[in-house]
Amino acid sequence: MAVMGFHHLEELFRRGASLDIKKGHAKDVTDIVEQKLYDLLLMGQKAAKYNGRDVIWKYDLPITKGLEETINEFKKLEQEVEVKDILERLATYPPLLELEVELEKSLPEIVGGLTLVLARIMKKIDEENRAVSHELIERAKGIMDLTL
Repeated sequence: MAVMGFHHLEELFRRGASLDIKKGHAKDVTDIVEQKLYDLLLMGQKAAKYNGRDVIWKYDLPITKGLEETINEFKKLEQEVEVKDILERLATYPPLLELEVELEKSLPEIVGGLTLVLARIMKKIDEENRAVSHELIERAKGIMDLTL
């Protein structure tokens, strides 16, 4: 199970970035989002350890102003993402410190924000085209890798 089902992903891309995504591209997109979430949690773990804690707090994550604004925009779209699905996917990555309850509850919003950022990067790369392609996904991934 991915962090977000195809129908939620399709609707988020359509409503949040005016893009059309095919089912064949969904795994590529969710893989990127999962990796970026893990990257944020990994950096949060470093902050927690630096502060002498064995629990990652929500505010340990390096959430930029832009990502925070996009998370807030995702909340307004009233899309559902299941925390259970996110935790199941995170369990396939190398283990991290325990997550505080507030952070765990925020995971769906963070995943939604990351997904919306990825979609909007794609839209900025090719504003004329509504269709998501493998090349577009790879270009957007490259930008996310540089910035997150």
